[in-house]
Amino acid sequence: WLKGVPSHAYVSRLHAFAMSPLMRCLACALLCVVGEAVEDGGAATGASRQLRGFASSASASEDGGAIQVWPQPARWSRGETVLPVEAGPTFFRTASKVAPLHDAFERYTRLIFQHKTADTPGKQDDILRGVEVHVDDDAEDIPQLGMDESYALSVGANGSAKISAKTLFGAYRGLETFSQLVIFDFETGVYVLPGAPWEIEDTPRFPHRGLMIDTSRHYLPLASIYSIIDSLTYAKLNVLHWHISDDTSFPLQSKTSPKLWEGAYSPGERYTQEDVKEVVMYAARRAIRVVPEFDMPGHSTSWCTGYPELCPSATCKQPLNVASNKTWGVIEGLMDEVTGGHRSEPAKPSGLWPENFLHLGGDEVNTDCWSKTPSIQKWLDERGMTAKDGYKYFTKRAAELALARGRRPMQWSEVFDNFKGDLPAGTVVHIWKADTSVLEVVKLGYDVVLNVGYNARSWYLDNLNVKWDSVYTNEPCAQLPTDKLCSKVLGGHGEMWGETVDASDLQQTVWPRLAAIAEKLWSPKAVTADPSAALPRIQRFRCLLLERGVAAAPVALTGRATPPHPAGCASLYDQPLLTI
Repeated sequence: WLKGVPSHAYVSRLHAFAMSPLMRCLACALLCVVGEAVEDGGAATGASRQLRGFASSASASEDGGAIQVWPQPARWSRGETVLPVEAGPTFFRTASKVAPLHDAFERYTRLIFQHKTADTPGKQDDILRGVEVHVDDDAEDIPQLGMDESYALSVGANGSAKISAKTLFGAYRGLETFSQLVIFDFETGVYVLPGAPWEIEDTPRFPHRGLMIDTSRHYLPLASIYSIIDSLTYAKLNVLHWHISDDTSFPLQSKTSPKLWEGAYSPGERYTQEDVKEVVMYAARRAIRVVPEFDMPGHSTSWCTGYPELCPSATCKQPLNVASNKTWGVIEGLMDEVTGGHRSEPAKPSGLWPENFLHLGGDEVNTDCWSKTPSIQKWLDERGMTAKDGYKYFTKRAAELALARGRRPMQWSEVFDNFKGDLPAGTVVHIWKADTSVLEVVKLGYDVVLNVGYNARSWYLDNLNVKWDSVYTNEPCAQLPTDKLCSKVLGGHGEMWGETVDASDLQQTVWPRLAAIAEKLWSPKAVTADPSAALPRIQRFRCLLLERGVAAAPVALTGRATPPHPAGCASLYDQPLLTI
């Protein structure tokens, strides 16, 4: 039958055969025979008889006994029962009184039960009517590196369901997993949960999993930032790396140096300190850390709009003037505002950003302006320094200022590449360059955040030609021979540099490729080796994002691509879907 058919046309020919009248007739006959056998044998419960129509949609969505949750949990088992689910305003229940958990219940009730229906699944016992949520310690702490995000989810075939977690952070992750198990059956107008009984025990592989946004190249309105934070939770990401300032703009209010935000694009494209506090708390209630970045001494021309003396000269504007006391006064004042002057502790957050990491940039520094400016060259000469020595002095002093305020400094590849083991202890090396040796960094005792930039498997999301499956093959510990060394890799980010991104195209540039990064960082290494195995789940996850209002681009296309023709949300576009 396939003789003479080119290999690239096999799928089309199979699809045509599968949808032929003959095959449709055979499928209907088979369903009738199976249905009669179940009825005659009397083995089915009331629920399974009533929901026999759900079985076909459930088995299609559940892929023959697999799990469709993204990212894939660490350990799980499932059965074959399709439970009807009865929606209700108090579906999630807990003994805890803390507001953030009850806010999460409201969010997930809205996300799960989007379709309004007057139908109810019936009065039999085996109906899932709610989920009990137990949290060992419901302290409303600010999330930090190493927060406990583990949880257990149990759904019995009799309709019982429970989420257990040690912290609120774990409870949030459990709610997300549960939300992805429930589906709506349009034929009957009832929600169902296929695959019961479920037993899931889950915890992330890496503790630091995030997205960087760049509000210097393009200003992002607060609504856009809140929306992207919401979307991070759907993939169990836990870091928003906020690249606030760069050459092009400085949009943040500083009370110690109030002219800094004169470097914003316009008076309407700024963030007040109250804005920052709201964003940080909004993220914290979703178990997301917000890590600020102030790139220095390079990528800093915008600092000099309000304070020209921070630049080497009017015609040679960066790096920041290493020789000026004014430069260091502005930096120290800004750090005091950001950190509050000391480390954040549980129940005692400190600073605009209570997060205990502070990103100080340090990348792509060209020191020519220092050598060309007589006053700076004189300062260097008096100390027996070269311009490169000045670069080392600047990055090290900035890191020490952060450490003195209870923050671990993060710095880009170039800082390590130039100064190796001379970086202060506690520095986190953020590797974006392919020639920075991860093995060398961790052997010297430094922790790593990884997202190698411009290559065929890049986690730089501005590389629009890199598709999700290439992103998925990027293994964070590929250069490291032992698990002990791998433990020095804290995790990684998708980096969304903002030259061609603003609020109009942020989501579809980020998603669904960021989902590939999220699963590599959450799920066990053994289950993330094969993109083809993950394809059905990421297609389903893309559909889920769209259902939740996230503008995720088609899975199989390049970043930010638009659908080329009419198709379903899971379409690969380059071939017909094989749907029987």
